[in-house]
Amino acid sequence: MESGRAAGEPRVDDPEAFPPPEDTVERLWTPQRMTYVLRNDEGRVTKPKSKECPFCAGPKKSDEDGLIAWRGTHVFAIMNLYPYNVGHLMICPYRHVGLITDLDDDELFEFEKATTLAMTVMKEVSRPDGWNIGINQGEVAGAGVAAHLHQHVVPRWNGDANFMPIVAQTRTMPILLSDQRAAYAEAFERLAPDFRLPAA
Repeated sequence: MESGRAAGEPRVDDPEAFPPPEDTVERLWTPQRMTYVLRNDEGRVTKPKSKECPFCAGPKKSDEDGLIAWRGTHVFAIMNLYPYNVGHLMICPYRHVGLITDLDDDELFEFEKATTLAMTVMKEVSRPDGWNIGINQGEVAGAGVAAHLHQHVVPRWNGDANFMPIVAQTRTMPILLSDQRAAYAEAFERLAPDFRLPAA
């Protein structure tokens, strides 16, 4: 034990000497994965206390606070708080409906058009090798928020899977959600300036 440090007291490194010279370990900084560390007693991630639908609450906030990358007339693009892969977006209607069959023709057109727009934005910003695109309809089908329709748009790269999900039940994300949202928002604005919600 180091002198001057009581048993059980954490070691505090001098920031000027960080990392310590004897430390040869490489670090993978994934700060948003802290959600998986802060689990409750039953081993489940603690969910937000608000009972409001997250896809209804998101558009009421600023784009930054709501993690909104783009707002259309009938739908919006929002970052996934629990991404399957880095850059994972979801396309959601503003209207609180659970099934794609609940959308009217204008909503349905923009819902799918926004999905192709999201792919174009991802090509520009992140250059993925492919995508997973899909909708889980109903809890039995795996929808985390079954009451509010959302389509997943997940960019994929060759070799993007590694041992972490298998060994540690953790996915590594190399960019903060806020930074990814900002990059996407800039690209949405540049690539589709006319395809957006008019100013209120």
